[in-house]
Amino acid sequence: MVAPIILDAMDLVPTDLVEVPAGWFWMGWEHGHPGERPRHRVLLDRFAIARAPVTNREYAVFLGDGGSEPPAWWQDPRFNDPDQPVVGVSWFDATRFCRWLADREGVSYRLPTEAEWEKAARAGLEDARFPWGEDRPPTASFDRPPRPTDTPANPLGLVALSGVCHEWCLDWEDEAYYARSPSLNPRGPETGTRRVSRGGAWRHQDAWSPVAHRSSLPPALRYSDYGFRVVSEAHAHGCRAGAPGAPPGRPHDTR
Repeated sequence: MVAPIILDAMDLVPTDLVEVPAGWFWMGWEHGHPGERPRHRVLLDRFAIARAPVTNREYAVFLGDGGSEPPAWWQDPRFNDPDQPVVGVSWFDATRFCRWLADREGVSYRLPTEAEWEKAARAGLEDARFPWGEDRPPTASFDRPPRPTDTPANPLGLVALSGVCHEWCLDWEDEAYYARSPSLNPRGPETGTRRVSRGGAWRHQDAWSPVAHRSSLPPALRYSDYGFRVVSEAHAHGCRAGAPGAPPGRPHDTR
């Protein structure tokens, strides 16, 4: 595994970005729910993704700049630790934050596509059940969102990929999309009624969802276990995947 490239932190919002190299990866899980099948090969351009979801501390800068109304749980002591992920935000709130950040920084930011989220989460562990490997953490559930740094890191150093909050993605949701998904930079269906989210959430009886698990929600809803992280193509030096060529042979799925 190549050591992760840690990019310069944002000037105004202290989020670390980790570069994810261009290349192929296996997306989905043959033994998962119907929406997680079929397992299929995907080629993505290079991108940079936040090491952790946006925190209350970071979101407060956005609120202070008049970007949005505070989430419903903003003053709740179970949710207002500055280092907890901000939750209770809709998909529209999350995209407004990305636009605000892009305007302030002069660099493009957005939500990750579902494919980008899974490639970053897998970090080269193609057959692992969880982003960090096979072992389930001993804590089964939580009474509030844990701090991202209290969760296992994957080989790229990304945290809070499970056990913390569902993370909004750019794509519309379609349970049958994997059967027709393009292999190069898939962006999801053109239309829909629900937006994709990824990652296991603190509020579930079992917070540790497998890396291939998919979820979704209508974009206007705000739940106490929904947050987001950002990606930037500009921070990835503008590199492209290039001609896809032939994908490697299908590995044996032993999970």
